[in-house]
Amino acid sequence: MKSPFDVIRRPIITEKANIDKDRRNAYHFEVPLKVGRQEVKEAVEAVFKVKVEAVRTVIVRGKAKRVGKHVGRRPDWKKAVVTLREGDSIDLFEGM
Repeated sequence: MKSPFDVIRRPIITEKANIDKDRRNAYHFEVPLKVGRQEVKEAVEAVFKVKVEAVRTVIVRGKAKRVGKHVGRRPDWKKAVVTLREGDSIDLFEGM
């Protein structure tokens, strides 16, 4: 069985994620490609001690990048948008 810290790789802190946090109480995380919604829900509840209402996932395709004449790609990754119960919150970078 995977550790909850293996499931949640890092939080995604962007302008869009901050708007989502304020409007819908939803937080964005990077997770492994093979992880399902239920595993993400259990990991967030275990690590942050909150109640998760919904989990939405999206696979973000890697961009094509060039260095001179060589073309490569960044790897694909998975983003999970976790909506919390009303009144719950996660203190990632509060007060900075």
